[in-house]
Amino acid sequence: MDFLRSPARRRLLFASLYLSEGAPIGFIWLALPTWLRAADVPLTEITSLAAVLVLPWTLKFVWAPAIDVLRGRRWTHKHWILTAQVVMGLALVPLLWLDLSADFGWIVGLLLVHAFAAATQDVAIDALCISVTDPLERGALNGWMQAGMLLGRAAMGGGALILAEHVGYTGVVVALLALTTGSAMLLLGSRPNPSGRPAPAAGAALRAVRRALVDRSTWIGLGFALLGGAAFKGLEVVVGPFLIDRKYTETEIGWFTAVPMIGLMIVGALVGGRLADRMPRRRFVALALLAVAASAVGLAVSDAIAGGVAGAHLFVFLGTTAFGIGLFTAASYALFMDLTRPAIAATQFSAFMGATNGCESWSSEVLGRIASACGYPIGFGAMAVASLLALPLLALLPTAQEPSNDAQA
Repeated sequence: MDFLRSPARRRLLFASLYLSEGAPIGFIWLALPTWLRAADVPLTEITSLAAVLVLPWTLKFVWAPAIDVLRGRRWTHKHWILTAQVVMGLALVPLLWLDLSADFGWIVGLLLVHAFAAATQDVAIDALCISVTDPLERGALNGWMQAGMLLGRAAMGGGALILAEHVGYTGVVVALLALTTGSAMLLLGSRPNPSGRPAPAAGAALRAVRRALVDRSTWIGLGFALLGGAAFKGLEVVVGPFLIDRKYTETEIGWFTAVPMIGLMIVGALVGGRLADRMPRRRFVALALLAVAASAVGLAVSDAIAGGVAGAHLFVFLGTTAFGIGLFTAASYALFMDLTRPAIAATQFSAFMGATNGCESWSSEVLGRIASACGYPIGFGAMAVASLLALPLLALLPTAQEPSNDAQA
């Protein structure tokens, strides 16, 4: 069955592909940091590890041009995705027998290889998506893609903390491998280029890159991506350690992050994607950014007032922040797709996504240092302010749903 032939099938396919990305992200960014913090690993070391592992995602635009140019009738976006999934799985296999503490250096190296392959897969998935979709379906489609990614994160993030009690660490890794590579089955029978658009020649791709570089929307979009998510990117990395420090158990953290928190992100992504197609794109992105920043400030203030004591207020504000994350992510990714030229979709969109991952890298590092020195509330508040600094950039972007200038070239 060709899962690229209709909007409904495309939603299923891309949600499944994003699930294969979300599963290892949940394991690496939530389950692993929680286990490390429970073992009294300093918060600064945990956030530094996260900052290192996000580097391939930040720098993926460097090798993304190869995905734009090195494809043809026998080597398409589909083959890039399938090859990347194989490498992703192989890099995770040694986790079945390596010890998290004694073999930590090996594990870091393997996770970096995995991150490189996962970032490459992400570039190819997004390029495929841009090449086969209409701009007016991208908001909803990004909502479904985020839903798939978040389901994977839930399963191997909070879900891994719960599952480990029943099947052990090895069982968790087996489940991780299955989720990471399972979407290949849906992609195998799909034809990746129904529009008939060929891969650009190297010269044509270079000219398209040059046009993108002189388009101010490209640079404004990169600046927005680098700042806009600061309110929650670092929070997503430290939520496990934060709740550990508030005396919650690993099981309690697992249930909360896997069910209500991820569930609210999914609902937010689906709602946000739909509204982003119905409202002026940049206006809705601004509203979503305000919502997530306000929730992060609410979390900071409530934690400060409570003096760092656990309570329902933490779950309330983490929940509203999660809903805001879903709104913002689906809408902002659709905005970045609008700014991307299909001829260099892998290159340009990966630059936007690299900037969002750069935001995760710097905000995780800065939040870890501020929280360690001044407390979590000051850290959360500082990151919310950083996000708000991105709002003026939206006013400089084009108002139309379609890409700016000659973006279709």
